[in-house]
Amino acid sequence: MYIGDYLGRREIYSPDKLAIIDTGKKPEWRFTYRQLNERANRFANWLWDEAGIEKGDRVAILARDGVEHLDCFFACAKLGAIHTALNWRLHWRELMDIVENTTPKVLIYSEDFRETVANLESEIRNSQLAIRNFLHVEGPGIPTSRHFETVLQSGADTPVTCESLDKEDTAALIFTGGTTGLSKAAQVSHRMIAWNTLNTVVHDITHNDVYLNVFPMFHTGGLFVYTLPQVIFGGTTILMREFDPARVLHLIERERVTVFAGVPTMYQMLTQAPNWDAVDLSSLRFCTSGGAPLPVPLVETYTQEKKIRFKQGFGMTEFGPGIFALAPEDAVRKAGSIGRPNFFVDARVVDADNVPLGPGEVGELVLKGPSYCSGYFGNPEATAAAVDAEGWFHTGDLAQYDEEWYFYIVDRKKDMFISGGENVYPAEIEAVLYKHPAVHMCAVIGVPDPKWGEVGKACVVLKPGVAASEAELLAFMQDYLARYKVPRSVALLDQLPISAAGKILKRELRQ
Repeated sequence: MYIGDYLGRREIYSPDKLAIIDTGKKPEWRFTYRQLNERANRFANWLWDEAGIEKGDRVAILARDGVEHLDCFFACAKLGAIHTALNWRLHWRELMDIVENTTPKVLIYSEDFRETVANLESEIRNSQLAIRNFLHVEGPGIPTSRHFETVLQSGADTPVTCESLDKEDTAALIFTGGTTGLSKAAQVSHRMIAWNTLNTVVHDITHNDVYLNVFPMFHTGGLFVYTLPQVIFGGTTILMREFDPARVLHLIERERVTVFAGVPTMYQMLTQAPNWDAVDLSSLRFCTSGGAPLPVPLVETYTQEKKIRFKQGFGMTEFGPGIFALAPEDAVRKAGSIGRPNFFVDARVVDADNVPLGPGEVGELVLKGPSYCSGYFGNPEATAAAVDAEGWFHTGDLAQYDEEWYFYIVDRKKDMFISGGENVYPAEIEAVLYKHPAVHMCAVIGVPDPKWGEVGKACVVLKPGVAASEAELLAFMQDYLARYKVPRSVALLDQLPISAAGKILKRELRQ
């Protein structure tokens, strides 16, 4: 098959190339493309023969990052089934809602979530849901589950493909809204994967790159930003069980990593790791940052201390996920920009009436192109609402672009608040706060105010060993911002709530 059997095709081209290093195992597991493909074939045969998985069926996984995520994804792809990775930050009752919506037949889980799965299994036993196979990655597991590795090795190693698979068939469900509300399941098609890989290759990777993934595999950043393009292109990917700044730096140096990606909070944390000063990062061709604007002082720290070239970008679960890219040479000149659209992505900024706006005007970012998902699973209303009559996907992001066609995210529509009739964009205020030498992390939210409707509140974590008062930070912002934009208060916190993908959870701050 020219689609679906990604590993089958890659084994033909580079069977003995190192594909995966799973650093969460003790000792670490290393697999060539031949070995990784054999694992996928074995699991696919077991899913077909023992679990009755057919084209279109869902196979769920609730686990820390490890090779099992890829075993599941590639086995499903061979069968035409749908990989369904669950967000392990969710409460088990929230996960139950997802299970009821997506009706997977198999659930793979790691020991961390044994109690969660026990609750799910109890609910499922008393329902008509289809999960009858529970597989645990490590530990004893719940009484009704079997060990994943034992099951995988019991499957035949004969090749598996789905001859009826089409490019529009769904390969995976990736859930959106984990930081802002109820999750929707974006349907990632094989067509979407192919176009995202092409966009990624145009801008980024080579056949010989070594990529270290620190994003959770239930997140589009973990599975699709670089990991899948790396497999298709034949590179090596390193998996970590979870983000650990000192361990990240150690692995970059030890494995001579050439490509690394993270969000600004991760890059901030790396500079505070105990081995930051001594680590050799010279193997890196570039680092990619996304999720939020990368503060210029942080770019300068990496450039001056480690000679790092930074690419910045912007992506979404429903589109790409790679949509925009900012070249390293523009990191300071176009600070705050997400760059220009990737090669096969069209982008506009429109007003409330869907009329395109010109340079410097703020409106909603809308997108069009072949790397858009196939809508939301089991949610036709949300699918219809996301795309307008002309086929443009409405992102919900407020943006503008300049005369050189560099785009800037002003803020999320839902993060923007109105104070005294004026629109206030937290991202603009946060960019100013990051200029203060004492600020390590920050987030600005709108809070109710009887006079102005809403006012800003800045939540700030200071750098270790550095002091700054609320009054000092407020005065600092007054030197850069219009009066109505300056928050009314600053909360100095020990830490900010961070999602598994490394993003600040403003919803939790508001609560």
